[in-house]
This record gives sequence, C-alpha cells and structure tokens, in this order.
Amino acid sequence: MAQQPAIRFRQAAVDDLAAILAIQDQAAAAPWSGRQWRDSLESHSVTLLDVNGTVAGYAVVASVLDERELLNIAVMPAQQGQGLGGILLDRCLAKDGTGAVRMLLEVRSGNQSAIALYRSRGFVKAGIRKGYYPAGAGREDAWVMVYEFQ
Repeated sequence: MAQQPAIRFRQAAVDDLAAILAIQDQAAAAPWSGRQWRDSLESHSVTLLDVNGTVAGYAVVASVLDERELLNIAVMPAQQGQGLGGILLDRCLAKDGTGAVRMLLEVRSGNQSAIALYRSRGFVKAGIRKGYYPAGAGREDAWVMVYEFQ
C-alpha cells in the first residue's frame, strides 16, 4: 500500500522566495517579478503547500473589505495531477475569520484544467477581461470567476 504524503501548510516568509520562484519558473505562463513577490509577502496572505518536507505549491490571496481575491496559485509541474492544487485551493476557501462573502479570481480562458478545478469547488464564471494575459505574440482573455462563501 502506498504511503500518503505528509502535507502541511504554512505562511511564506522572505526566506521562501527562492522556492516560490523555482515553482513559478516551471509553472507560470506569465511569471511575477521578484518585486511583485516581495510586495505580496508584505501585504497579502501567501500560503505554501509543503509535501514531504518540500515546498510544492503556493497561493496568494488578497483581502479587501468583504472580498478575497486569489491572485496566484501554482503547484510544481512534477507534482501536478495528484490533487494538490485542489487541496491548496480548499485551504484558500477555508473559513478564516475575515468575514469575506466571496472570492474572485482571473484565469486564462484556455486553461481548461484550472477552470475545471475552480468549477469543481463552486466557482462560477462572472465575466471576461478581454486581452488580459500576455500570450505569445498576442493576448489571451481571462475569465473572472466568483465563489460565494456560505
């Protein structure tokens, strides 16, 4: 019988930036700059997903009044397809005492696996941002998706 991985979560610190950038370099189509990451570590909730002692993913959530926004989420490509993205997303959706009534996110319109994950957790499409993401020589639309906390 295969042993279950040891999964834990923790808040990221500046010392984690190298691990975050290593994941981003492999997983992100439009990577954030080091400055964007430092700003996020100072002003947002950055949760790390640790699997068997190694940082395997991250999620960045901003809170403004009664809304939360999932700004960035990624899992190391070598560990994708194992349900870790869903586990990390569930952690972001857990009640956290902020009084938030909804969570928003933008996702590339062509990222069907992410859209399927978000839908499986109760997110619904609320709109489109035309040409929101850089994509090769052009731009790609973003879907705005919303999750209503119960």
